[in-house]
Amino acid sequence: MVYFAYLAKRRNTFGMKMLPSKRDLAARAVIFKALSHPDRLRMVEELADGERCVCDLVDKVDSAWSTVSRHLSVLKEAGIVADEKRGLQVFYRLTLPCVTSFMSCLDAARNGEAVEMRRCCRAE
Repeated sequence: MVYFAYLAKRRNTFGMKMLPSKRDLAARAVIFKALSHPDRLRMVEELADGERCVCDLVDKVDSAWSTVSRHLSVLKEAGIVADEKRGLQVFYRLTLPCVTSFMSCLDAARNGEAVEMRRCCRAE
């Protein structure tokens, strides 16, 4: 989240907004790649309603534990989710809640609806 705030505020010495560097674009690509699987998108949608145990996500995605664990690992490596172990269970939560807003925006645009520009979407 801090990374995106940094990008939005980056300016050159003349006060003009700078284009992202190759490093910045590569970091964004990691996030898009992590979101590029339907099961991972389903997990993000589930986590938008609050933290979930891995067992809950296994039921919702209807995949094997090992598959769900691997998907969660990809999302975690990209910084989209965080985990917390409690006893024998591991709970996951979203760390980039703007991802669900972005997905809603994509759905609206795909359906031909007007897309609302939100404050968090504007680069200032």
